[in-house]
Amino acid sequence: MSAPDATPVTTPVTTSVTRHVDPSRSSEMLAWVQAGTSLAERFDGFLGSGWVRPSEDSPEWHMLYRFASSDALAVWEASPQREWWLEAAQGRIEATRVERRTGIEGWFDEPAAVEARSTAPGPPPRWKQATTIFLVFFPLSLAANFALGHTPVADWALPLRVLLTVLVMTPLMTYVLLPWITRTMAWWLHAKPADA
Repeated sequence: MSAPDATPVTTPVTTSVTRHVDPSRSSEMLAWVQAGTSLAERFDGFLGSGWVRPSEDSPEWHMLYRFASSDALAVWEASPQREWWLEAAQGRIEATRVERRTGIEGWFDEPAAVEARSTAPGPPPRWKQATTIFLVFFPLSLAANFALGHTPVADWALPLRVLLTVLVMTPLMTYVLLPWITRTMAWWLHAKPADA
């Protein structure tokens, strides 16, 4: 008897690429970055992109782009559009490091981390981030403590009970509840104040 098909959980993927460019070619680099963003945003699952430099005269550019899933990212990375875009920079722009991040580490970026030209909305204020996390963390903590209080685990030493609770709650928060609450509350997290 075969196991029933489970619906796969898709986790957004953030790719960070460090590129080196002669500072005298900053205008060229900016046009190239914008062209890449324009191409990528036509692909399903594209969530946004941005870039940051340590300083105006730095040769180092840290570029970020985010897709809704590894599959969506793979389609972009294998596309002829991306291949053409990368070929346009041959000999002038050098990629030195590529990193991919999934899970909780990519949910809320530092406010200064992404240049204003990003097509993704900026990060929400920290108080909204904290409130949103509280909305899932508090009920989950209540449920976990209630459930554990009615099992033999209730007699364990406090550090062992807390360890078990954290081991159960961490994957639930990272892979299920934070992605869900972030999508559900996106209208509020990224709402602009009335005077903006």
